[in-house]
Parts: sequence; structure tokens; C-alpha cells
Amino acid sequence: MPDGWDVPFLSGCGSGLTGMSAPAIVVVAAVIEDADRFLLTRRQPGVHLEGMWEFPGGKIDPGETHETALRRELLEELGVEADVGACVHRTEHSYPDRNVELHFYRCDLKGAPRPTLGQEMRWVRRDELSSLAFPPADTELIDMLVSSDGR
Repeated sequence: MPDGWDVPFLSGCGSGLTGMSAPAIVVVAAVIEDADRFLLTRRQPGVHLEGMWEFPGGKIDPGETHETALRRELLEELGVEADVGACVHRTEHSYPDRNVELHFYRCDLKGAPRPTLGQEMRWVRRDELSSLAFPPADTELIDMLVSSDGR
């Protein structure tokens, strides 16, 4: 991460948020920044929220920690290992067909990412984030990143 990355650290980013009546799918995602650009992938056709841009990551498998799940997802989706840092945001969202609990972590990649599942991938400047279509659950994080000047 750049030295001046000023998205605040959130302590207590573990599971256990309240407010949803049905059990939530717990998801972890990587906020990867380089030179004031963020690495995004596009959800593929035929999946929930297809065509929307997202921070790479995915569901936690039974018995996995957030860190283990995020490392696994980045290796599967982008063919790269990563250091998982601080949790920068957590949220929960109810879609018509499911509830999700999302945890976003700063991550540093240990190599060059490449989309291994046929998904679109791109680096997006901070000032371009709000012009892309993201899942509704990502709105607060996008607002935080856009309002942060990166210094």
C-alpha cells in the first residue's frame, strides 16, 4: 500500500454483524491500490450481479479465516499470492435473494495479477470509481475511496 493511504483502519472486522434476519453469506474482498489506481474485476455473465465491477474476493468456506479465504480467492481468480492487511470497511446488505456480510481488506500482491477465470480485470483511477457500476453493497466503500485523496 502507498505510505499515504488514508482509508481508516477498522478494528473488529470479524463476522458477527447484526441487523439481518436471515443468515448472511460472509464474503471477503481485496482493496488493492497501486499509484492511486484500484484493481477491479467484472462479474461474469450468469452469476449474481453479472456485469458489475467488484473488488476481487469471494465467499468464505467452512473453517476458513478471512485471511485464508482472501488469499485462496486471489490465487484462484488472479493467479497471484497476496499479503492481507487491515480491514478497511465492513458492511451487510440484503438483496432480494440473499443476505451478504462483506469485509474489505487492504492487500498487497506478490506478483502480477492475471484473470484466470475469464473475467475482465482493470486498474481504475480513484476519480473514475464512481463512474462504474458496482453492487449496491459496495456503495459505502466506493464513497470512502472517492472522498479520500490518497495522500
